[in-house]
Amino acid sequence: MTTPTAEKTLDFNDSDRLREVSGELGRNLAMIARICGARVSQRGAQVRVTGDTAAVEHAVRVVEQLYELSGAGLSITGTDVDQACRLIRAEPSAKLLEYHAETVITGVRKKAIYPRTPRQRDYVRAFTRNDLVFGVGPAGTGKTYLAMAVAVAALLRDEVRRIVLCRPAVEAGEKLGFLPGDMAEKVNPYLRPLYDALYDMVDEERATRLIQKGVIEVAPLAFMRGRTLNNAFIILDEAQNATPEQMKMFLTRLGNDSRAAVTGDVTQVDLPRHVRPGLVDALNLLDSIDRIAIVRFGDQDIVRHPLVSEIVRAYDREDARRAAGRRTGAGHAGPPEKSGLDEAQ
Repeated sequence: MTTPTAEKTLDFNDSDRLREVSGELGRNLAMIARICGARVSQRGAQVRVTGDTAAVEHAVRVVEQLYELSGAGLSITGTDVDQACRLIRAEPSAKLLEYHAETVITGVRKKAIYPRTPRQRDYVRAFTRNDLVFGVGPAGTGKTYLAMAVAVAALLRDEVRRIVLCRPAVEAGEKLGFLPGDMAEKVNPYLRPLYDALYDMVDEERATRLIQKGVIEVAPLAFMRGRTLNNAFIILDEAQNATPEQMKMFLTRLGNDSRAAVTGDVTQVDLPRHVRPGLVDALNLLDSIDRIAIVRFGDQDIVRHPLVSEIVRAYDREDARRAAGRRTGAGHAGPPEKSGLDEAQ
């Protein structure tokens, strides 16, 4: 039985905008064709789309939405195309301009930072209604990046007086003593991702001044003990590597007029196997408390290189296959290995 073939021709009246959508040598249109499963071709100011009905409808919506986005003076990158295809597949009625209208902050090089998936939009909106927001999910879903953008925007609007960024330095463990330099230099490699996100939103010279003045503080989680943080925006990154005791310690640092974000991926625990991840405990214990939000991301929210979502899905399939093998007793000669998350569950 052959699949019904549909065809649609789109006529555009602005060739410059259409060139922006098409990309160099038509690369953007080729990406749309590959992701949507349709044939997409351009001739002059026309775009022709053919294929099965669902694929054609998907591709047409993507092209039309990108054309509308280009009308707002925005450049269209390959990443924008990939994310538009995935967003419109998940939410066919999505309007890219409406997502762009929820820009959190415009960073360096006039880079607009805004939610790019329905779940990211829920996450950004959660910060307006809650004092503590958990962002949980795989790498590349924008958990920390968007939390950083919300924090910097709040600082620039004078809603908070400072930003405190911290991570557990669990990967270093006992090896910290063997690294060169003072304590700050020893832990700096583990805090580097936070600096990278910060420098996307505030130029490096200004960020350095703010750090020197203590307006922005980047520190290991252990340095939070005994403090009360008032009028601050606090972000705990890689929270899956905090112990239950550390998690409780961090959450009770929240002072007057402060807000906090906790981000992590419960499938990437680096704690010793006998140590229960504090993030798992917190998600179970705090789920029903008012003014605390938990936003769970999936691989469909990944906004890095398009291959990253495919990689995450491949690992998830393998994890499911191994779990099924353990349940049936097949595929393993010995007892299954346990992760920190297994211990917690």
